[in-house]
Amino acid sequence: MSKRKSSPVSVNPHKRAKPVEHDEEEEEAVGKKADHGTHKGGSRFSKQVASGGQMVSDAGIVESITLKNFMCHALLGPFTFGPNVNFVVGSNGSGKSAVLTALIVSLGGNAQATNRGASLKGFVKEGESTADVSITLRNKGRDAFKPEVYGPAIIIDVRLTRDGVRTYKIKSKTGHIISSKKEELESILDNFNIQVNNPVSVLTQEMSKYFLHSKGEGDKYRFFMKATQLEQMKDDFVHIKTTKRLTEEKVEQHGECLKDLKRKSQEKEDRYKNLASLDEMQTKLEDLQKQMAWAMVSETEKNLEPIREKLQADKCSTEKYDEKVKECKNKVKESEKIYKQIQEQLEGITQQVQELQPKCAELKAEAQKQNALLKSSEVTVHRCNTNVRVLEKDKAQLSSRINDLKLSITQISGSESKAKAERMQQIETELEDLTHQITTLDQQIDQYQHASHRAKEEHGKLKKEHNLLSHSIEAKTKNLRTMEDSRSNRLRRFGEHMPALLNAIQEAHKRGLFKHRPRGPLGHLITLKDPELALAIEVCLKSLLQAFTCDNYDDEKVLKGLMDKVFPGGRRPPIITGQFITHVYDTRKRAVNHPDYPSVLQALEIEDPIVTNCLIDQKSIESILLIKNRTEARQVMQSRHPPPNCHQAFSKDGDQIFTDRSYTAEQTRANYLSGDVEEEIRHLQRELENQKAQASTLQHEIKKLDEDIRQNERLEKRAHAEQKIANNKSTKLKLELSDLENMEEPQMEDLKPLEEDLQEIVAKISSKRTEYEEMLAQMSELKVSYEKAEQEYRQHKERISTITEDADSIKEELIKADQDVVRCKHHKKHYDEKRSAHLQSIQELEATLKNKEQDLQDDISKAKQICPERLDVCRTARSLDTEISRLRKKIDDQEKQEGDRLEIIRQYQEALVEYKNMAQQMKNLKMFINSLDTVMKKRLQAYTELRRSLTARCKCYFDSMLAQRGYTGSMTFDHKNETLSISVQPGKGNTADMSNMRSLSGGERSFSTVCFVLSLWAITEAPFRCLDEFDVYMDMVNRRISMDMMLKVADGQRYRQFIFLTPQSMSSLPESTLIRILRLKDPDRDQNSERKQNKV
Repeated sequence: MSKRKSSPVSVNPHKRAKPVEHDEEEEEAVGKKADHGTHKGGSRFSKQVASGGQMVSDAGIVESITLKNFMCHALLGPFTFGPNVNFVVGSNGSGKSAVLTALIVSLGGNAQATNRGASLKGFVKEGESTADVSITLRNKGRDAFKPEVYGPAIIIDVRLTRDGVRTYKIKSKTGHIISSKKEELESILDNFNIQVNNPVSVLTQEMSKYFLHSKGEGDKYRFFMKATQLEQMKDDFVHIKTTKRLTEEKVEQHGECLKDLKRKSQEKEDRYKNLASLDEMQTKLEDLQKQMAWAMVSETEKNLEPIREKLQADKCSTEKYDEKVKECKNKVKESEKIYKQIQEQLEGITQQVQELQPKCAELKAEAQKQNALLKSSEVTVHRCNTNVRVLEKDKAQLSSRINDLKLSITQISGSESKAKAERMQQIETELEDLTHQITTLDQQIDQYQHASHRAKEEHGKLKKEHNLLSHSIEAKTKNLRTMEDSRSNRLRRFGEHMPALLNAIQEAHKRGLFKHRPRGPLGHLITLKDPELALAIEVCLKSLLQAFTCDNYDDEKVLKGLMDKVFPGGRRPPIITGQFITHVYDTRKRAVNHPDYPSVLQALEIEDPIVTNCLIDQKSIESILLIKNRTEARQVMQSRHPPPNCHQAFSKDGDQIFTDRSYTAEQTRANYLSGDVEEEIRHLQRELENQKAQASTLQHEIKKLDEDIRQNERLEKRAHAEQKIANNKSTKLKLELSDLENMEEPQMEDLKPLEEDLQEIVAKISSKRTEYEEMLAQMSELKVSYEKAEQEYRQHKERISTITEDADSIKEELIKADQDVVRCKHHKKHYDEKRSAHLQSIQELEATLKNKEQDLQDDISKAKQICPERLDVCRTARSLDTEISRLRKKIDDQEKQEGDRLEIIRQYQEALVEYKNMAQQMKNLKMFINSLDTVMKKRLQAYTELRRSLTARCKCYFDSMLAQRGYTGSMTFDHKNETLSISVQPGKGNTADMSNMRSLSGGERSFSTVCFVLSLWAITEAPFRCLDEFDVYMDMVNRRISMDMMLKVADGQRYRQFIFLTPQSMSSLPESTLIRILRLKDPDRDQNSERKQNKV
């Protein structure tokens, strides 16, 4: 048959080749121009072309591509591709792979997808700053993308810089720039269904070797999943599940926010309701003012009698103050004399220390100087020793080299030179193969390391979370056991060993080991008046609930011994030691007394006064308020006038409120003081079940990550081993090649320079050793000097320390003497002031009595004006005044807010709406999650059905392709283990056994691989398909059969474009307008790369 003619590549780098254009008349004449030669494949394709109709692809195919300064080529193209079958032929280095790489990069593919470089900057020609690629896509037919904007073609210009930056210019057919955004390119690719990262659309050499020629069944399965985009669907499902889990976690978090909004709404509602109580408060205020008027009259009458009695007693006690003042004067004189004597002794010691300090500083500086010299000498000695070792190593290497050269001179002959050249050629070939293998292994190792790093990070996070959860489960289990034991014995709430300890204390007390029986645990000896305040009191008292109190230190020692026996190696309860007092302290002057809120002391029922006094001493429970509502607690404590004698308050939730700050309690339930034991047990059981379920889930995830880490490490270790073997082999080959290159005609005179160098190294070694010994001796002398200086410095410093220690004891005596002087003067001043105050008090009492009698008359007169009839008042004036102040302040606050009445209503309505909206959102999110579960189940069923359908179609097409050559075979998909097993029987019938592709010859395996690729083509969609060197491992027979099959597939898919890259000449193809051959000029290794321009 006649061969298809092809034009040679133009040698003029500045003249662009004219693209071949196909009009409708040429396509109609396809049947007439078909070649009727003797080649079966070509004849069959020609007949198919003649009867195939006029179907031509319109949208998404590649019309042309041009490369400039791309990879090692100054200019390639423009290449004009046909609408159906295109062959890009040329020898290695002519630019075939560069065209395919440029196609991937220009259509948004990453550098790794090309297997030609790690980053985009590697595609810029050496010596150039940028590389340009221009590609034209057809934009016709019903699938055209914005035809009114772009016209019948879309031009995509891509520029790559040396910095690895990629920029786009997307133009219309007329060359007008429409966009420079990558999002526009992605829209175009989605519209045309172009997938450059899909190996079925663009199959590079490296991807073919990795997936198709790989012996692993898992690689073929991943190739199938990637080609059919099932892998992307699977990844999307995993992402959706992860997002759903995160959404559920956020819903749980927002549940807490909903509680806060509800509480805020209730607070606003309370403020809103308070507006209606203003009139009631005014009426109550008037009644309280009437009671207050007559209460003051009653108190004034009561206060007059004590004043009269006190005035009489004070007049009789004046002589006692005169005696105390005289006694204090004598004590002051005596203490001042002692203080002066001690001070003179201390000044003498201080002067002695000051005289020794300069000498100490000089000795310290000298020691530091000697230390610096010693360190410098040590560095010099180490450097000399290192130089000697390096010279000795050089001497050994040089001696070995001289001996090798001498041996080499005696062995080389004329016949060996020829064998050497052949061996060098063989080594260079092996080195090239090893270099490619090492590069591939590097990429695999990077992938395994990255996967292991991510898995280890996630493993660490989950492990930390699991440990925290385990500690929480352990603590809650212990609490649950304690609570269950406390059903029969309340003491077990305070520890499982507490009953045994109390029994031991009782026995010891009976035997007389205690002077006074210790009390405890204190929490067991108190009772709550209001159970709602259990958490507040527990947070307030904290560890005191488990504490014991002793009267003296002897009893404390005995109690510690009992605790050590009962709590072996454990944490024993705290012990408080203080003298037992059998009556409760009088706290009326320092206790808080609020009309509405109790103190901690008032909220407890304590039978034993010793326990009461202990809590007063340790926690001042008489001055701590308990206010159930946290908002009210803040208003009371952080107002301008907090309650007298109150320094803190607790809410029923355990929050601690001071006058200037507040703290939220970490504890949420009472462990020791709660009344309902069964409810506490049920609560702990629920929390334990939830946490154990969480721990089980975390453990499962940790095991899965452990397996992933081990798998990646095994793969990485295996890759490292293979790489090490390849590197060792490469190193050996390079050394062998270097030795062969250096063995060319060695002469005896070449040894003279080496022998001279050897003598020079020997001389240097001798010199350096002498220098090393000298420096070593110098270092020893410096070490002795340093030790001597350091010893003198330490001895002098110890002398100063001894004197300073003596001064410390004298200072303590001086401080005590000074304290005695101050105390005596204070006592003298105290009694002087007290005597003066006593005399002043008598005068004031006389004046006060007179004024009080006058005030009584005034109060009676004022009370009658407020309320003419005298009232019998049971309450004190102070309590009435407190309530009037509080009520008046409340009225004032509300009266001030009367102008903002609408603001209060608005805030209440907004808080209510916000709460309702949040509740509705939570409800909608939960409904969405439930709906998402249902949809995901249906989607997963559809995914399984689609995978089954694609698998069946792929098997069918594969069997059909094999049958064209008389082969039979099978494809076995294992979706659970993600493997694809392909078995092929080259013979007919049962004459040959079914075997996997590893046992086939190279040509048969390549043919089977082509059948596999064609099967995937049949079940996937894309506007064009690119295949790089598909026939590289085929013999002539398999190449012809495979070519016929691909041409037949191409003829049946006129709407799709095919681009085949091959080093074969393709001269036996039929001549047809549907087939276009682009021949690339062979590379000229001796000419500049800028002279390489190619023409269609």
